Amino acid sequence: MIESYVSVDLETTGLDPKTDSIVEIGAVKIEGGVETDTYSTFVKPDRLIPEKITELTGIRQADVACAPAPEVVIPAFIHFVGDLPILGHSVLFDYSFLKRAAVNQKLVFEKEGIDTLRIARRYLPQLESRSLPFLCAYYGIVHKAHRAQADAVATHELYRKLAEQFREADDASEVHSFAPQKLHYKVKREGPATAHQKERLYQLIEGHKLEIDYDVERLTRNQASRYTDLILAKYGRCVNETQNAGKLQR
Repeated sequence: MIESYVSVDLETTGLDPKTDSIVEIGAVKIEGGVETDTYSTFVKPDRLIPEKITELTGIRQADVACAPAPEVVIPAFIHFVGDLPILGHSVLFDYSFLKRAAVNQKLVFEKEGIDTLRIARRYLPQLESRSLPFLCAYYGIVHKAHRAQADAVATHELYRKLAEQFREADDASEVHSFAPQKLHYKVKREGPATAHQKERLYQLIEGHKLEIDYDVERLTRNQASRYTDLILAKYGRCVNETQNAGKLQR
């Protein structure tokens, strides 16, 4: 067990770091076993928050409309974490979103992490669930689920409870679940969508009179290509796009 780390939790628009966005970051810094600082912010996503996410978290589009962009939040969060390892419940999920956002800004975010879900799976296999809300109820931890700051604090408290119960057994084993492990998530920097990609996507959206839940101006090249392909597969080419393509060929 370690005494210094940053417990972190994210709320996102979905589960895939390649297509979804961070909407909230919550973190608590523990140094020498004592809480020394906190970090909490909404983040402006590049797409609308799905209704199911609002139902789960209570976070509405209005809450993030004036929130700082990832370009502001991610450098500040990296500075907040510093050299400390991160703690999370399914920590690789949070790390994957954070690292992708960092890499897209040409920032380095290579971390070690501790996973309370991994610890619970190892030492509490008999439980019907190892979700954070279930484990908090099991240990009597007061917890408001599915908000980043509350989840980060609850994860820190869960780590302490698990350590109190299983630290001696862990120290005697060859696999030390309570110690930080190198986190592995490979990601390549995604450049912003080109002017041609955005123009074509706008033409398709306008030509098919589509309502979209993402901001074309903030898409990466990969995202713009993916959304273009999805529209073409479902609706085909539109009149204005065909006309413009013909002009380009002449």
